[in-house]
Amino acid sequence: MFDSEIWIIGCGIAAAVCLAVAASYGLRRRFMGLATRLKLGQSRHWLNIHFAASLLFLVLLGFHSRLQWPQGGLTFWLWILSLWTVATGILGLSLQRWIPRVLASGLSVEVHFDRIPALVNDIRVQAESIVKGSGAPLVDLYERHLALSLAEPQGRLIYFTDITGGIRSRLREVDYLRRFLGDEEADKLDRLESLLRTKLEIDAHYTLQRALRLWLVLHVPTSLVLAGLVVLHVLAVLYY
Repeated sequence: MFDSEIWIIGCGIAAAVCLAVAASYGLRRRFMGLATRLKLGQSRHWLNIHFAASLLFLVLLGFHSRLQWPQGGLTFWLWILSLWTVATGILGLSLQRWIPRVLASGLSVEVHFDRIPALVNDIRVQAESIVKGSGAPLVDLYERHLALSLAEPQGRLIYFTDITGGIRSRLREVDYLRRFLGDEEADKLDRLESLLRTKLEIDAHYTLQRALRLWLVLHVPTSLVLAGLVVLHVLAVLYY
C-alpha cells in the first residue's frame, strides 16, 4: 500500500512534467524552421503528444488535489484555468480536424487567410470594371444587390452548417435578370456571377479560418497563465 502523501506529491510532480511536455508543442510551433532542420518530427505527432499530455495533466492534477474541489485561491484558479485550457484545447483540435476537411470537400476555391483582403479587393475592382459602361439594369443590380457583398470579406454563421452558404439563393436576382438581357449584357452578367461565386466561397474560408485564429485567443493566453501559476505553486510548496 502506497503512502498517500508520497502519492499526492508524486502526482503533483508528474502533472508539472506533463504540462511542460504539453508546452513543448508551442515552442515547436514557434521555432518550426529550426525543428524542421533538426528533424524533430512531424507537427501532427507533436500535436498528439500535446493533447495526450494535457489530458494526463488534468487527471494527475485531480489526484494531486485528492479529488476534492480546492479551497485556496491559488489552487482554485489552477483548477479553473486547467479546465478551461483543456476544454478549449479539445475545441481547437476538433476545429483543426473538421474545418480543413469541410473546406476541401465543399468549395472549389483554396485561399490563404492572409491573402483574403487582397483577393476580395481584386474581385471588387474587376466587378466595377465590368459594370462600368453597362446598361441601367446591370448597374442597378450591382448597386442594389452585389456591391455590398463584394465590398469586403464577410463572416457568416451559415457557413458552419452549410459550407456553400446558400450561394444558389443569393444568385436569385442574377438569374432573374438574365432573361431580360441581350447577349453582350448577359455575358457581363455571367462574369459578375462568376466573381460573386468566388467571393462567397472566399467568405466561407474567411469565416472558418478566422474561427481557427480566434480559438487561439481563447486557448493560448490562459495556457500561459496556467503555466505561470503552476511554477508559482511549485515555488510556494518548496519555500513553505
